[in-house]
Amino acid sequence: MTKKPETYFSTKAGRMVQGDSLDVLKSLKAGSVDLIMTSPPFGLVRKKEYGNVAADEYIDWFRPFAEQFHRVLADHGSAVIDIGGAWNQGMPTRHLYHFKLLIMLCEEYGFHLAQDFYWWNPSKLPTPAEWVTVRRVRVKDAVNTVWWLSKTPWPKASNRRVLQPYSQAMRDLLENGYKAKKRPSGHDISDKFKKDNGAAIPPNLIAIPNTESNSFYLRYCQEQGLTAHPARYPAELPEYFIRMLSDPGDLVFDPFAGSCVTGEVSERLKRRWVCVELIEDYLKGAIGRFEREIVCTDRHAGDPDDDGNYYRVPHPGILWNGAAGDPLPADGGKTRPASVRTAKKKNTGKPASNGDARSSRAAVSAAAKD
Repeated sequence: MTKKPETYFSTKAGRMVQGDSLDVLKSLKAGSVDLIMTSPPFGLVRKKEYGNVAADEYIDWFRPFAEQFHRVLADHGSAVIDIGGAWNQGMPTRHLYHFKLLIMLCEEYGFHLAQDFYWWNPSKLPTPAEWVTVRRVRVKDAVNTVWWLSKTPWPKASNRRVLQPYSQAMRDLLENGYKAKKRPSGHDISDKFKKDNGAAIPPNLIAIPNTESNSFYLRYCQEQGLTAHPARYPAELPEYFIRMLSDPGDLVFDPFAGSCVTGEVSERLKRRWVCVELIEDYLKGAIGRFEREIVCTDRHAGDPDDDGNYYRVPHPGILWNGAAGDPLPADGGKTRPASVRTAKKKNTGKPASNGDARSSRAAVSAAAKD
């Protein structure tokens, strides 16, 4: 029997609650939440220590949360859900659970898809290893979908909160001018295009490396002998949406808090917040996020001319040279490469099997969440 939710830690602005997030949601007043910012357990094939639901069962598991999300959100509010994909058991094909989740939320519970975002992790290792580095039949999986949902087509929002520096090409254009005309694509580039607004509107691709290795949170967990949450999203991800979709004083709610990244960011940006987590060990570590003074500053602000603040995306044709390369595997990679089978036989003394994704258990997990 799950115990009644209790406040585990609190500040003047918010609180961490230990307990079942459904119970907490049911206790909230209808229309009282301005932003739900969360990364629920992903629908993975393998069980994780923080708990997750199998992809095939995910939609039914999420329905009670969907009902409460819609009830507690203010009419102007938004729900932002970071959710990574999953691979089908033993096959190099993708599960559709996160797309089914989106359709269910919109068609069954009346949410609107305000916009779909894609969080690209530039530092992601080449996973899933079995399909990417062993059989070489897929490319690495480095993008999470982030669904921005709303109760109405007109949630409060402003992209002015998340502007990015102009590219060098745009700065050159503003400095040197251009001829207004209709492009071959059909776009009419008018004189208004040369107006310098100081910054650019960002795309719905968010590039944030998940490379935290020496943060205050991790040092705190190490010093206290605590287990750090194994799948945290970087603070810049919730910060992006908290800035764009809420005002100071608004209530931000995270029902799957993990190490309470959402709470830390909300505290810094002067939003009220409630974060719910079931596992006490993770809450013990999360307290470390508030063991120091949290100052409301633009701590990520940097020099727009510093190349270190950018992540390059290579054009896919850089290494194309017209050569056909090795013939494609006739069976689509179903049979493991002979060199891998031979190496495995030498290491184990046993015949190597064709195997599937489970034969690469030593590979880094493709999941990343908080």
